Amino acid sequence: MIQLRNLKLQYGERFIFRDANASIGAKDRIGLIGSNGSGKTTMLKVLAGKEEIDGGDVDKAKYVTIGYLPQDGIIVAGKTLYQEAESAFEDIISLNAKIEDASHQLQQLDTESEAYTETLELIGTWERELENHDADKLPSRIEAVLHGLGFEQSDMVRPTSEFSGGWQMRIALAKLLLASPSLLLLDEPTNHLDIISQRWLENYLKRYEGTILMVSHDRAFLDELCTRSWELTQGSLHIYQGNYSTYEAQSSVRKEQLVRSFKSQQKEIERTEKFINRFRSKASKATQVQSRIKALDKVERIEIETEENTIAFTFPPAPRSGQVVIELENLSKSYGDLHVIRNASIRIERGDRIAVVGVNGAGKSTLAKVMAAIEPFQEGERTLGHNTILSYFAQHQADELDPRDSVIETLEKANSGQTNTQLRTALGAFLFHGDDVFKKTDVLSGGERNRLALSKILTQQANFLILDEPTNHLDMRSQDALQRALSEFEGTFIIVSHNRAFVDRIATKTLEVRKDGLSLFPGNVSDYLRHVEQLESDQPVNPTNGQVDFPKKKPSTLSPKERRQRRAAMVAELSPLKKRSQELESKIAELETEQETFEANMADPGFFKTGAAAEAMRQYDRNKATLEKTYEAWSQASDQLAEKEATL
Repeated sequence: MIQLRNLKLQYGERFIFRDANASIGAKDRIGLIGSNGSGKTTMLKVLAGKEEIDGGDVDKAKYVTIGYLPQDGIIVAGKTLYQEAESAFEDIISLNAKIEDASHQLQQLDTESEAYTETLELIGTWERELENHDADKLPSRIEAVLHGLGFEQSDMVRPTSEFSGGWQMRIALAKLLLASPSLLLLDEPTNHLDIISQRWLENYLKRYEGTILMVSHDRAFLDELCTRSWELTQGSLHIYQGNYSTYEAQSSVRKEQLVRSFKSQQKEIERTEKFINRFRSKASKATQVQSRIKALDKVERIEIETEENTIAFTFPPAPRSGQVVIELENLSKSYGDLHVIRNASIRIERGDRIAVVGVNGAGKSTLAKVMAAIEPFQEGERTLGHNTILSYFAQHQADELDPRDSVIETLEKANSGQTNTQLRTALGAFLFHGDDVFKKTDVLSGGERNRLALSKILTQQANFLILDEPTNHLDMRSQDALQRALSEFEGTFIIVSHNRAFVDRIATKTLEVRKDGLSLFPGNVSDYLRHVEQLESDQPVNPTNGQVDFPKKKPSTLSPKERRQRRAAMVAELSPLKKRSQELESKIAELETEQETFEANMADPGFFKTGAAAEAMRQYDRNKATLEKTYEAWSQASDQLAEKEATL
């Protein structure tokens, strides 16, 4: 279908790709993989005819049609949503116009004339073409695709100019799917889709009749769809059979073999060079020396791929919070007449690892902002638990960096208590080395800006993280590093993310955000999606693949009276534990206030000149010991309370 022969593209001294060879066949499902800046988007542009190459050929069969979806930047206006989607069928619209025009002409012609017969035959030919296109099914196809991508029925008559950038990209994607080109080039197609729409797109592309070449940072998406993988690294294109998981395994083996071959070759080169240097001046060995020199010149040197940099960090130790980290009760949030959140109630407890899902516009980011106290709310209550220390990462936080600040200045403002050495060490973990720390933020790439924004948040001590799309602009390796850090994090976190593969490995609960409230589901996002699909198909929930099952209550053998008695006994047990926990929290607060007073007094240089200094120091030490014991008692009481509440 398409053959790539010795493709070469160079920016300055850097090769984007050189001697790239590959083939694209009918119904191929190819994932294009590589780190940020490796040339993935450029490769798509070359195939789409939007980027010139320096050398080589792209041989394309005449029948091949290509549809290209960029990451962003598409804006449409001047039509309603339905009309814009309908424009994907320009050939069918043109045929209908031809038929209508010819039918009008037919009325003016003599039925006995040759022109009448020819026009009638043309109309027949065009109508047969329409039948082949199933033209009568177009309205239902258009609506099915638009609904699948998250549009409501009421959106059909809305002008496209009213839709935001993310929804504009959905319109562009809908048009591509409806047009059904023989080759789809998709650059991060899930970027602007919620989890439900992603799932729909996955299923749609599985049934797609054409060929697909896609770039995505979503492992789950690549694993579900791809049967081949292309890796772009340091100007070279490597071809692998299988999905992303298979690629990872094969790539690791290939790189290990390459290292072994490199070491073997280097030993052989070293032996040859020693021979040449040793016998260069001996006339009796001249022929052998020259032979080895010529052989050495002909050797095709093996090049080792330098390991690509990744962010590598751990979170600061998380101070222990209370059992309840944050609680929302009947909370409602509006922007004028627009109600975003209604009657939201949830209690997040210590150790919870929650992924947030919901359709676009349901209020996920708004909920995160309300939890983080960034946005006010109109009704209900928001209560932070005891000793909750919160850190918040906004979806567009990278866009809010001050362009006048350098990298190091940005981190200094966020962490005023740390030394320059500590800050530079933290920045090094996020790949800012040497003079990179003096770069102004306005010259950083999207990935660099996002890493810097993350470093601001992740270098601060906290025990409750609220992260809104933290993987934006992060390549696979960087995502892995962040994922590992979160899995080792000792506190509590809640993550808004469309990246299913990222959150699946670390989330233990899924929070569904709807316009009418919140629902907390036990299990990760994949568990949640299976649950939704089974509900939609009216199928009972079944165990799957050894994954976390949806909880099933065993049939109770107790009578209603016995159940009431048992519950009353449990509640009676809980009451003193709750009282004990609250008393200890109050005592901790009192002791901490006293310690702060002591410390403030000791900060005064004249304090130790008074006669009361010695006794005050002894009291300070006694208070400190009591505080530690109280913390331990409170922790035990909180754990006991949590265990009892879990059995209710």
